[in-house]
Amino acid sequence: MTIQPRRLSNGFTLIEVMVVIVILAVLAALIVPKVLGRPDEARAVAARQDIATLMQSLKLYRLDNGRYPSAAQGLDALARKPTQPPVAPNWKSYVERLPADPWGAPYQYLNPGLNGEIDVFSYGADGKPGGEGADADIGSWSL
Repeated sequence: MTIQPRRLSNGFTLIEVMVVIVILAVLAALIVPKVLGRPDEARAVAARQDIATLMQSLKLYRLDNGRYPSAAQGLDALARKPTQPPVAPNWKSYVERLPADPWGAPYQYLNPGLNGEIDVFSYGADGKPGGEGADADIGSWSL
């Protein structure tokens, strides 16, 4: 019986490492551009979810008090009992705190609304009315 020498195979060859690096680079080149555009989409989705929650809270407010908060009372009436008329006789806390939109600005509230009985909206990334893409307004009318 002859003993054959054992072949040592500790680690990877330079070619194997280079192939893996090239594969990772190709994958990164395909994936990174798609991922970079996602933050704006994620902020828009978060704004729509916040607006939907605020609209549900406003509907509960209306059920309890017979009307929506006035424009002067604003969305603050959902977190704190309004001190100015019209009185909210059956007020409850509808939200723990008012969220800011994903760009750090407060959500806007109109009563009467321009697009419905009431409007809740964000001006988007630019903080100004109108706009396109990430700067577009996101409102209760587009849910």
